[in-house]
Amino acid sequence: MDEVLTTAQMHEADRLAIAAGVPGSALMDKAGAAVADAVCRRFGAGARALVLCGPGNNGGDGFVAARILAARGFRVEVALLGDRGALRGDAAGAANRWTGPAAPLSSADPSAADVVVDAMFGAGLSRDLDGDALAAVERVNASGRPVVAVDVPSGLDGDSGRPRGAAVRASETVTFFRLKPGHLLYPGRRLCGPVRLADIGVPAGVLDAIRPRVRRNGPDLFRAAFVGPDEEGHKYGRGHAVVASGGLESTGAARLAARAALRVGAGLVTVASPGEAMAAHAPALDAVMLRQADGAEGLAALLTDRRRNALVLGPALGVGDATRLAVRAGLAAGCRAVLDADALTSFAGDAGALASLIAASPGRDVVVTPHAGEFARLFKGVGSVLESPSKLAAAVAAAELLGAVVILKGPDTVIAAPDGRAAINANGSPWLATAGSGDVLAGMTAGLLAQSVAAFEAACAAVWLHAEAGASIGPGLIAEDLPEALPRILAAYFR
Repeated sequence: MDEVLTTAQMHEADRLAIAAGVPGSALMDKAGAAVADAVCRRFGAGARALVLCGPGNNGGDGFVAARILAARGFRVEVALLGDRGALRGDAAGAANRWTGPAAPLSSADPSAADVVVDAMFGAGLSRDLDGDALAAVERVNASGRPVVAVDVPSGLDGDSGRPRGAAVRASETVTFFRLKPGHLLYPGRRLCGPVRLADIGVPAGVLDAIRPRVRRNGPDLFRAAFVGPDEEGHKYGRGHAVVASGGLESTGAARLAARAALRVGAGLVTVASPGEAMAAHAPALDAVMLRQADGAEGLAALLTDRRRNALVLGPALGVGDATRLAVRAGLAAGCRAVLDADALTSFAGDAGALASLIAASPGRDVVVTPHAGEFARLFKGVGSVLESPSKLAAAVAAAELLGAVVILKGPDTVIAAPDGRAAINANGSPWLATAGSGDVLAGMTAGLLAQSVAAFEAACAAVWLHAEAGASIGPGLIAEDLPEALPRILAAYFR
């Protein structure tokens, strides 16, 4: 169930389910029951439950939950935004089966409840909250009471994960059939709390018609592409990654990337170093090899050996024309390439030039790995990217423009391919926010590319494994720890 549906796709899934013979009222009954079950897991009979209902189907789910909770011995109060007589369709039917009163939303007092069920607005909210709805959200948040949200916390945009003016801070969210982007993108992920995905009877076959392009990142996405080594294989069959190093004062980043590429499974890894930095690298490298490569010409010469099939350019490489020339040389050699850090900032405000180099590359298997600042600098002036309605949409637009896989890093890293596929990572760790962590990710990605893992799947696998490694280390993590954590992470993955 890793598919992620936009709000429009979820509406289409509901429509297709109903067209296939599943009554809308049955979908609503199961949704409301799932919400009631979530409340019952937290509280027992006799608890006071305030159910806040909106004027649409989300409110209908709330009425169903209220009826079930009352039958289970909860003391239930319902408050409704708007007039009960104005409800339509399945929501009206659910409200008619609630035999208790429905007070005006403006009179609801969340502080008097043990638990609040937020069923005001779902993921498809299309405008900022105002009036009684906004005031209700503010009272709920001020009350400090536990909140079980229906679909998404009211006020949260289900596609972007951003609040529409304001949003409820939920203790838990119950959503249906498949996740929406807003459950995984920040700040939505924090506002949702833990998300419970409930089966309400939408047939899985509707996905064949919808054909979602976004997934929650995880092993099921890349398992077929990233497999263990063949028992009759050898190191040359696992690829040879090259990491370009900066000058004497900035050699550590390249070593981090190189060790990560080796740990993730590349058969051989070489640091391509300018002559001035050779003495700094030599005593610090063991299994990683070292070759002198001065400037773009030296790099191009090194890459004439076609066995060197993957390349990392960027970590502490320096910003400027020399790095642009190195990128040109690396891409012209036809290597599968990871462009990170300084390789991206050297093209600040000139994403078109980078896209042209990628388009002219014989390999065209390129992954770029910007954090938010590097992303903004690279695409400065490109409104189709920077003015996108969400981080997900921005990454997809950037991948299409560059013709490369984009890893847009952060606590909710998004991986996007030029063909429109995308994944949102959900296992990130705050301990990864440390110097050198991104260099390790770049090296891991190149190590997977060296093993002939397809670029999108290599990026997804690197992001997930990197996050797993970070979570396994936890407090005190430094970037040097991450490659050393990979053996146990990989062992669990291959099992």
